[in-house]
Amino acid sequence: MKLAKAKKAKAKASPEPAVVIRLTAEHTLQRTAKRFVSGSPTRCPKCDSTYIGREPAFIHCRLCGKLARIADAPLDLQELWELRSGLRIAS
Repeated sequence: MKLAKAKKAKAKASPEPAVVIRLTAEHTLQRTAKRFVSGSPTRCPKCDSTYIGREPAFIHCRLCGKLARIADAPLDLQELWELRSGLRIAS
């Protein structure tokens, strides 16, 4: 008896209306600008630490662990660097 009353007493939350975002070229460029680091930064974009390591295509923060992609760096150089440094085994 109590369960039936409890179920009736709960008010059902109405779902919020959905927001539709058009996927345009400007929207895509705006989102990728947030993900990439431009130039050669000397600080981590997340924690503002100067304890970073520079890889051919990424900036790796040694303090917080953030791995930020450099905007115009080619990924084939990154792959070659990882193979030569022993981070990946050649398949």
